[in-house]
Amino acid sequence: MKNLSKLTALLSAAAMTLSLAACSGGNAASTPAPADTSTPTDTAAPSEGATYTVGICQLVTHDALDAATQGFMDALNEALPGQVEFDVQNAAGDSNTCSTIVNSFVADGVDLILANATPALQAATAATADIPILGTSVTEYGVALNIQGFDGTVGGNVSGTSDLAPLDQQAAMIYELFPDAETVGLIYCSAEANSQYQVDTVKAELEKLGYTCELYPFADSNDAAAVTQTACDASDVIYLPTDNTVASNTGIVDNICQPAGVPVVAGEEGIVKGCGVATLSISYYDLGVTTGKMAAQILTGEADISSMPIAYAEDFTPKYNPVICEALGLTMPENYVAIDME
Repeated sequence: MKNLSKLTALLSAAAMTLSLAACSGGNAASTPAPADTSTPTDTAAPSEGATYTVGICQLVTHDALDAATQGFMDALNEALPGQVEFDVQNAAGDSNTCSTIVNSFVADGVDLILANATPALQAATAATADIPILGTSVTEYGVALNIQGFDGTVGGNVSGTSDLAPLDQQAAMIYELFPDAETVGLIYCSAEANSQYQVDTVKAELEKLGYTCELYPFADSNDAAAVTQTACDASDVIYLPTDNTVASNTGIVDNICQPAGVPVVAGEEGIVKGCGVATLSISYYDLGVTTGKMAAQILTGEADISSMPIAYAEDFTPKYNPVICEALGLTMPENYVAIDME
């Protein structure tokens, strides 16, 4: 009797086990696993959520370069909001400091370098052939980088924007404003290759118009006053190119030329604001904006810097310094725009 009870219990347990197994197998077959609808992270756009570090080397503090840097940062922040960290460094007008700055950018592994002004560009190109470099406030890239037969595209890891204004029209401006003048002195820093290019070009254009021209180079700020005095004594009009060293010494030029009654025409608005009467100039802020848009395309992979041509300003406005013009008794043509002196 006891053995029969044990047998019955064993048979019941076996039946229960078979029933549970069958039940389990039926559920697995009738309820398939849900499909994976998640999006793989590696299929997102390259720029989505990415962050970038951009090193900015600005040669010196003055209105034009400051405006270009600000335009660059504003445009890049608009294109990639919250994705860009800027490391802004100022070389205080020293080319060797430019080299120190860009070498630190290379060591830090920044994603892109903005070189604001020719010496900064030259230092950056010497420091790296791998990190993308965009120049701005650079007049002539072929001259700055010693490229023979420059065709508008640097190639490699370099591109940027040029602040080159129509130099023949700047010469024509001098003739429009001072047709009775006979001598024009062209003052510039001999250490800036682009300044040499500008004064050579403007001198040739002025000589076509009948002026007698003389070049007055100075090596650095230490001899700016002496050279300016010599030029002022010998000239009816002074011309200043878009020269960064001159831009940092406009007070010296103004203190010599204005009391002597010698008007100064310059290549850009910032210099005229400090010591000149008129210019045919570009907007350096807009130039920076253009450069910032180029940077966004490079960082996100939308454009290849090696094939990006140098971008040039298209709009030029004749402007005048109302304070100095009034002091010299000059009346500007109606189409000239007064510079905001604040």
